[in-house]
Amino acid sequence: MTTVSEQIGSWLEEFEQQQRTCPPSLAPLRAAAFARFAEKGFPTTRDEEWRFTNVAPIARRSWRAIQGYRIEGHATATAPADLSDEALKYLGQSASQANPFVALNTALFREVSFYHVPRNTVLEKPIEITYTAEGEGAYHPRVLILVGSNAQCTIVETYTGKGEYFTNAVTEIVVGEGAVVDHYKVTLESPEAFHIATLQATLGRSANFSSHSLSMGGGFVRNDAGATLSEGTEATLNGLYIVNGEQHIDNHTVIDHAKPHANSHEMYKGILDGKASAVFNGRIIVRQDAQKTDSKQTNKNLVLSDDAVIDTKPELQIWADDVKCTHGATIGQLDSEALFYLRSRGIDKQNARSLLTYAFAQDIIDRVKVPALRDSLERILYEKFNELPQ
Repeated sequence: MTTVSEQIGSWLEEFEQQQRTCPPSLAPLRAAAFARFAEKGFPTTRDEEWRFTNVAPIARRSWRAIQGYRIEGHATATAPADLSDEALKYLGQSASQANPFVALNTALFREVSFYHVPRNTVLEKPIEITYTAEGEGAYHPRVLILVGSNAQCTIVETYTGKGEYFTNAVTEIVVGEGAVVDHYKVTLESPEAFHIATLQATLGRSANFSSHSLSMGGGFVRNDAGATLSEGTEATLNGLYIVNGEQHIDNHTVIDHAKPHANSHEMYKGILDGKASAVFNGRIIVRQDAQKTDSKQTNKNLVLSDDAVIDTKPELQIWADDVKCTHGATIGQLDSEALFYLRSRGIDKQNARSLLTYAFAQDIIDRVKVPALRDSLERILYEKFNELPQ
C-alpha cells in the first residue's frame, strides 16, 4: 500500500521547482493547494465520493512531469508569471481545493488557457481548446474562462492523446449576470490513459449555462462537474459515456441551488459493454433560501454485456420547502421486441443491435448545437458501435 508520504514525495520535487519561478502573486495559492494535497494524499475507496473508483494505479506510480502536450484553439495559453490581475482574482476560487486532484493541479499547472468574453459581447464562433498529450507522464491542463454580463459564447474543450499518460484537468467558468454559455467537454483520450477532470461553473443572476460531457475514450476516467446557481439561473448538465473492454468511467455531478427561482436539468446516458464499469453520482442541493427551485435529474444506462457493471446514485439534498425536484435512474438492456422487429425487416443481428444502441445515444448528440462537433461525434459513434462486441 502506498503511504501518503510516498505519494507526496513523488510530486514534491516538481512543486518546489515550480515555486522557484512562480510569481509572488500566485505563490500563496500554489503553496496552500500543495499543503492541502500533502495533508490527505490521493483519495481511497474508503472515501464515500470515491467508493467505486480506485485511484491506486495513479497514486502508486511516480509520474514524470511532461512538457509535451499541445494546446490549440482560441484561448490564450498564459504562463503563470504573465497572468493578468483579473485572471488571478478568479483563479482557484470556483473549483474546490478540497478535491486532492484540483489541489494538485493548482500546485503544478504550467499554463492557463485563459479567455475573457467582455460584457454584452456575442461570439459567433466557439472558443475551442484542444489538449493533445504527446508523451508519457502527467500533465495538468488549467482552463479559466470569464464571461461578462449579458455576453454569449460557446466553449468546446477537447482532450486527446496517444500512449499511457495521466491527464489531471481543471476548468473554471465564471458566468456574469444575464450571460448565456454553452459548454462542451469531449474526452477522446488514449485507451491506456488516465483522465481526471473537474469542471466548476459559478453562475450570476439570470444566467443561462449548459454543459455537455461526451466521454468516448480513456481507459480510466473520472469527471466531476458542478454548477452553483444564483437567482433566476437556468442550468443544464448533460452527459454521454460509452465504455467497453475493461474501461472505467465515473461521473460525479453537483448542482447547487444557492438562490431562489432557479431551474436545473440533468440528463446523463451510459452505454456499457464487455467488462467495463461505470459510476454515476448526481447530487442536487437546494439551500434554505432557494425557494421556487425546479430541478430534474435523470440517469439512463444501457448494459450490453453480463460482465459490465454500473453503480448509479442520484441524490437530493433539500432544505427549502417550496420546490419541485425529481430524480431517477434506469439500467436496462436492448429491447428484445425492437430487436425482433428489426430482424423481421431483414436487418441482421449485428446491425440491428448497432442501430438501437446508436438511437439510445442519439438523444444526447442531438442536443449538441455546434454543427461541426455534432457531425464529428456522429462519425465517432458510428465507428464505435460497429466495433462493439456482438
